[in-house]
Amino acid sequence: MNSDTEKALEGMILSTSGWRGVFAESGGGESAETGISPSHRIIAAAAAQAFLEFPALRNRAAGGTGEIILGRDTRPTGEAVAAAMIPVILASGFGLRYISAAAAPEIAAYAGSRGSPFIYITASHNPIGHNGIKFGLGGGGVLPGAEAAALAEQFKELLASEERTGRLGEILASPPAAEEAYSLSARYKEEALKAYTLFTGETVSGRKGDEAGELLGVLSRGVRKLNLGIAADFNGSARTLSIDRDFLSNLGVKFYSINDKPGEIRHRIVPEGESLEPCRLFLEELRRKEAPAGPSVLLGYVPDCDGDRGNLVIWDEGEERARILEAQEVFALACAAELAYMVWIGDLKYDNTGNALVPAALAVNDPTSLRIDRIARAFDVSVFRAETGEANVAALAGKLRGQGYLVRILGEGSTGGSIIHPSAVRDPIDTAAAVLKLLAIRSEGGRRGLFDIWRGLSDQGGSCREDFTLSDIIASLPAFVTTGAYTEEAVMTVKTGDHGELKNRYEKIFLRDWEARKEELKARYGITGWDVSAYIGTEEKRGISRFGDAGRGGLKIGFTNAEGRKTACIWMRGSGTEPVFRVMADAEGSDRRFERDLIAWQRRMVLEADSL
Repeated sequence: MNSDTEKALEGMILSTSGWRGVFAESGGGESAETGISPSHRIIAAAAAQAFLEFPALRNRAAGGTGEIILGRDTRPTGEAVAAAMIPVILASGFGLRYISAAAAPEIAAYAGSRGSPFIYITASHNPIGHNGIKFGLGGGGVLPGAEAAALAEQFKELLASEERTGRLGEILASPPAAEEAYSLSARYKEEALKAYTLFTGETVSGRKGDEAGELLGVLSRGVRKLNLGIAADFNGSARTLSIDRDFLSNLGVKFYSINDKPGEIRHRIVPEGESLEPCRLFLEELRRKEAPAGPSVLLGYVPDCDGDRGNLVIWDEGEERARILEAQEVFALACAAELAYMVWIGDLKYDNTGNALVPAALAVNDPTSLRIDRIARAFDVSVFRAETGEANVAALAGKLRGQGYLVRILGEGSTGGSIIHPSAVRDPIDTAAAVLKLLAIRSEGGRRGLFDIWRGLSDQGGSCREDFTLSDIIASLPAFVTTGAYTEEAVMTVKTGDHGELKNRYEKIFLRDWEARKEELKARYGITGWDVSAYIGTEEKRGISRFGDAGRGGLKIGFTNAEGRKTACIWMRGSGTEPVFRVMADAEGSDRRFERDLIAWQRRMVLEADSL
């Protein structure tokens, strides 16, 4: 490959969560320009070609006569990347269904409904000048880890061949006629929206056909009775062109939105912290305008650019103001809601001693807070952890289902990303619907509502008040303080390229510090012991003999009290999608000083290990 293409490739991260890099022609990560360089045109074309030649795809497509679904998010370079891929797909013999701008869960649902492979152009939550690519083989989810790694190697081999990249250059210089692909885009987009709407109804209800309609009807009646409203800050994302308004309005939700013009990205894309502030202010504005007779607008959500992640702001009745929920709180809320819903629809049942009659599980990523374990214990549900990455968590859930577990909800608690089965990708509509179910499916006619189910199983006393609020629900969740994934304290830069070696150095520092601090930790926080686990792909390896055995995967040290109960942890892992090293601390209770102490200690140990 030429030097420009080689440099462009070196600037990309190829991970199981997708391929990402700066595609803006000037090389600016925050650039809003629409053009991409000739090198990135070759990279985009090569990505499509590598996927078209991927053995797993060829086996599914009967020798290359199937179809590829292609879509993109709304970031500025998306159309240029698609324009470099379309000629390659058309020249391959595969059919093409280009749906233009679409949310990630939308293209996944459409591909799943047709059993078709897909290519999705997105850099997810990365800054506006970035772009990237995700691939799926037709099951409605992205490629699992091993297949994603194999495809990345095939892609690099293709780019290393001057003959093959030369051929791609010829296709781009004299492309096949693409007018039909573009002219049919609106029709395919409409098909995608219909498939996504149907699939979302099945996901939210947990059922298909008439039974799904009946359950959605129960939810709708509760929503209308409470006159509930939702606010959305779309931030110009792909969700501006998706089903949100129609689907939620059909449930009876009063729906309000801002920044709802496609591509007009008004603030930082990642839906964390400051990015939720415009939605928080919008929710407060709506409350002022609508109160006291208007709809009860109790929550708002903010998606990332591809619309698969979305975190929440809520109206806090106790404080009489809107506030931002931490990502870990959002995931905990969704887990409590969906486990209670499993009980309500009869999927999760118990014997006379309170033991679940069928095994059920949550599949989460390694930095997900221990509060999830507390919620799961109340429902007699097991918790399994995988290395960070949506594909890893989804693959773990699939493995657990193969072992006989019911796995309705899974996801990445560290980012608030909820995945509700049968969906294999995160979706903010599903998260919002989980909260609606907790609020709107109430006790009636001797049948307990979802909040009563959760309170009863978590030993929080008798029936809840008839006028309970969202603040009451959140207050009922286990109390933990957890480092936010996008806070300043959570993000580090390390110069040590071998993360296994870094963790071996860290081990010596931790063992030294533990001996020096163990009496203090016992006196201040009740910590009497620790254990260590590594997370590599879908595997959790407990009690590893050397910290470095975690390699580039996640490493977590759990702290236990005198009763042997895990009450806190510290975690580390190099990001697979950004050039940063992430750390986290998680501490039971509401004393932020506990978490502050642990995260400061964690950072000091990592910095010392990196300096050796």
